[in-house]
Amino acid sequence: MNLITKLIVAMVLSTATPVAAWAASSAAIDREALVRRHNPGATRLDPLSPFSVGNGEFAFTADITGLQTFPEHYEKGIALHTESQWGWHHFPNPDGYGLDDVTKGFEGPGRQVPYASVQEGPAASYLRGNPHRLDLGRIGLLLKNADGSAAQPEDLSKVKQTLDLWTGILTSEFQFDGQPVRVQTACHPALDLVAVAIVSPLASSGRLGVVIAFPGAKADWKDNADWEHPEAHQTSPAASGGRVDFRRTLDVDQYCVSAAWSHRGELGDRGPHSFEIRGNGGDRLGLVCAFSPSPIAGDLPDAPATLAASARHWQKFWTSGGALELAGSADPRAHELERRVVLSQYLTAIQCAGSMPPQETGLTLNSWFGKPHTEMHWWHAAHFALWGRAELLEKSLPWYEKIMPVARALAARQGYRGARWPKMVGPRGEESPSKVAPFLIWQQPHPIYYAELCYRARPTQETLKRYQDLVFQSAEFMASYARWNEDRKRFELGPPLIPAQECYEPMKTINPTFELAYWHWGLGVAQQWRVRLGMGREPGWDKVMANLSRPTVRDGVYAAIETAPYTQTRDHPSMLNAYGTLPLTPMIDPETMQRTYDSVLKTWQWRTTWGWDYPTLAMTAARLGHPDAAIDALFMDAQKNTYLPNGHNYQDDRLPLYLPGNGGLLFAVAMMAAGWDGAPRTHAPGFPDNGRWTVRCENLSPAP
Repeated sequence: MNLITKLIVAMVLSTATPVAAWAASSAAIDREALVRRHNPGATRLDPLSPFSVGNGEFAFTADITGLQTFPEHYEKGIALHTESQWGWHHFPNPDGYGLDDVTKGFEGPGRQVPYASVQEGPAASYLRGNPHRLDLGRIGLLLKNADGSAAQPEDLSKVKQTLDLWTGILTSEFQFDGQPVRVQTACHPALDLVAVAIVSPLASSGRLGVVIAFPGAKADWKDNADWEHPEAHQTSPAASGGRVDFRRTLDVDQYCVSAAWSHRGELGDRGPHSFEIRGNGGDRLGLVCAFSPSPIAGDLPDAPATLAASARHWQKFWTSGGALELAGSADPRAHELERRVVLSQYLTAIQCAGSMPPQETGLTLNSWFGKPHTEMHWWHAAHFALWGRAELLEKSLPWYEKIMPVARALAARQGYRGARWPKMVGPRGEESPSKVAPFLIWQQPHPIYYAELCYRARPTQETLKRYQDLVFQSAEFMASYARWNEDRKRFELGPPLIPAQECYEPMKTINPTFELAYWHWGLGVAQQWRVRLGMGREPGWDKVMANLSRPTVRDGVYAAIETAPYTQTRDHPSMLNAYGTLPLTPMIDPETMQRTYDSVLKTWQWRTTWGWDYPTLAMTAARLGHPDAAIDALFMDAQKNTYLPNGHNYQDDRLPLYLPGNGGLLFAVAMMAAGWDGAPRTHAPGFPDNGRWTVRCENLSPAP
């Protein structure tokens, strides 16, 4: 069957009446049953599957005991950390290193353009590693054998641990020295506070309690906790009754921690930066521990109140957003896809719904010193809008407004207008030196995409006015960045430029396929915003759109870039995003994209890809009219397409979790179920219409 025939068949099938298995029941989805059948659990210590509780601003990752009791056993898997959006540290900078120390000039549009591209040397090391995200503290169980020695994992028996997604409560049960222990752990939905409720006969013997310990800071790519230099930081406790308030000082940075307990607990000092609360009568011990950048005034909610608040919050979360159910499907992959979708909703809600873009490993553990990558923000959070939770995406958008002066200064420094969004950043938008990051541009249209998603969710003048500056400053940079080539009578992107597929030299790269399509789409949406606001179209933006270079086609397929080597078959097959994450634009011909898709499947080195590349494949296949291929893409047998028992998208030892994979999966599945602009007018157009899939969905929105 040739390509034209395939397209005709796909079009016929897309307009056919769905088979009976597709019929959506009038009965509402039993959301509690849907969620709880995917509650993750464990019966043994698994270094790659600890469980986290969190609220988008703060997260606490626990081991098999429900706390951080055996951290050394998780170091080679997913390490146990306590992290927040606000918890950052700077080492002193006595040499006064700044971006000028890591900047080189590159030939731009008739001028030298400065880029912070020097990645080696003391200045670069300092600026890459500072600021870095903090591990705020470790909360573990105090478990003592009868001889006083500390318990080891092998001393625990009859282990049963369950994370109840419906309530956000982690319940850990086991026996120790013949005695039962039950630990419930939860995060408060509105406070950066973790609560633990312990029930065990051992609580009255002094052999069971809670240990709170604080590490120093480390400017390491991944490991941010320094337990080797207690003299390098200070912990100042102030105890009163059943509460202790700690002031933490690390160089010029400070934060505060308050712990309160009930059921006859007693506070003890274990040495530098380590404290314990032990039971003293009765079989119960309740503890809450709150973290804050400033002193914590007022009473803290106790453990029962926090567990109840968590349950209310998560029941509202699961009942108010979108839902997708695949029960009844004959395809054996349906249950696993449903599991990945449910767990990814939980993980992105606790890791990616905060006040700034998350790092790629969220609030579980550090990567890239804890710094967010703005080009990945789309993959973390764009899906919220399709799942009826646009407000979770909106929580992070004020951060762009906050760093707008930094982004505008960066653009002006390079001779451009508008705002140029830095790629690898600290909380204040500080750019990090890198051989790659400063040359990326595909994050530039992202704020336009976010704003458009918010407008589609809430199409009001208020939304337009709220985000117009974000849209217009992004578009103004995009228009000024495009370089006019007088000889060819066209606008070009780059050089210097590195595309989303990060394996090309910046001075030898122009006109990457995805970025060209994204430029055209982003400027077009920005013009729509001007019209919606009663403004005239911006002539300069229209000129760029009308004269923007078209993607390069070689041997009938889209090349990654216009210049040699044209396409390298490793890293991200980003040209597919031009008709995957994006709707059809004048930049793209569907038949050429179909041939490109087929070529990628045949030639790509999948071991070099990343977790979000598989949702990219699925979205492109769906838009091309091949839902079977979309499902196959989501289940491609590749290491970086692995989803662990806790729901995390595993990449490799260096990145044992990767939230862009989870967020990309959610965007792709919502799009496959609810459709997209220009999709066939059938139920679940991105799922196979073969009688083997039963797709029920509620409150999902189509993708652009």
